[in-house]
Amino acid sequence: MSYLLRVQLPDRPGSLGSLAVALGSVGADILSLDVVERGAGFAIDDLVVDVEPGSLPDTLITAAENLPDVRVDSIRPYAGILDTHRELELIDQVATAADDRLQVLVDGAPRVLRVGWSTIVALGGRGAYRVVGSAGAPETHATHVPWMPLEKATALDGDADWVPQVWQDMNTTLAAAPVGSSGQVLMLGRPGGPEFRPSEIARLGYLAGIVGTVLG
Repeated sequence: MSYLLRVQLPDRPGSLGSLAVALGSVGADILSLDVVERGAGFAIDDLVVDVEPGSLPDTLITAAENLPDVRVDSIRPYAGILDTHRELELIDQVATAADDRLQVLVDGAPRVLRVGWSTIVALGGRGAYRVVGSAGAPETHATHVPWMPLEKATALDGDADWVPQVWQDMNTTLAAAPVGSSGQVLMLGRPGGPEFRPSEIARLGYLAGIVGTVLG
């Protein structure tokens, strides 16, 4: 069983080693690590850890937070593929797809950007509509999106009036970015959080912008 932990820890030598030892003490192996963000004296890291079947995620949280100044922002089951250069690989997959390029994009975006689901949204005569969606995208669509058209990648207010109630009930954090100059947007949903960090919004904008160029 694998979990994705988002952890805030002091940005100083030895912090990550201490965290690895603490997680190892409860039977967890760190499989990968991504630095999400660095600030004044702290770092936000995403860690994929492997634990024995039946192990409780609470033990991971307790082990981590027993360390000074360490906080677990979120923990989620993780079933993605561990790889590096994820954005570049997805861009290549979109570029070389024979058809359904937008479907390739939304199928790959959750793995690359570590979210629950993604969709492509466009504006039509009757308002917003979903062009394509990934596995796990909610059946309930957002049909009124006052923030479109969108000029740049941004985090969205998950409690705004336009957000379907079922999305709000799942405490879904949202972000979106324009796909080039097509007028379409790539929307991401992360049920249960955590909030999107500025660096994640930047990565989303980078990915959507390049894909927009590839799609022409």
